[in-house]
Amino acid sequence: NRILDSCRDRDCFEDVKVILTDFGSEIIEHTSAVRAKSACISSTYIGVDPVRFNKGFYAVTIKFFVKITFEACLCGGRSQEFEGIAVIEKKVILYGRESNVRIFKSNSDAMDYCATPEPCCSTKNIPIAIVEVVEPIILNTKIREPEDTCCYCCCCCGDIPRNVMENMNGALHDHNGRYITVSLGIFSVVRIVRPAQYLINASEYCIP
Repeated sequence: NRILDSCRDRDCFEDVKVILTDFGSEIIEHTSAVRAKSACISSTYIGVDPVRFNKGFYAVTIKFFVKITFEACLCGGRSQEFEGIAVIEKKVILYGRESNVRIFKSNSDAMDYCATPEPCCSTKNIPIAIVEVVEPIILNTKIREPEDTCCYCCCCCGDIPRNVMENMNGALHDHNGRYITVSLGIFSVVRIVRPAQYLINASEYCIP
């Protein structure tokens, strides 16, 4: 794959609303001290769309599903861990060049005479976006009241993929009471690639 364009970013997402599990929503109603212990990217969605009126440019939309483990201080000096999901979205525009070719690849049934051929699809001209990212850095954690509306939120509980929800210790829930916001630092490298063919001159070689 030939790299056509790339970018390296350091992003800070402030006051991102965290979707908590049922257990976590109940805990924050009875505590005022919460800290984030760890954060990891559970899943990522990457979408590539052509930019209108700008041939060869593509908008890459990246949505990170960050799994965060919290620890709350309860009465009696007890501590309790619970989990939540923070969803952040990033968009970049990169140059991916125009391509009018269609790429066909053989599959495991290619030797079968009666095999059904793969249908031709115009989306094969869309380049491939690759994202490299380190684990998020937690910069801040806050407990907010229901009347506080100043926060970053681009997703609700129904938009979270099934594989992300299956990795949680409990069912996620859109809670109407108190909630948690976090500030996350993301270091990422995004690049756009296309398949390329190279001709390499070869000559016979033997060990003297």
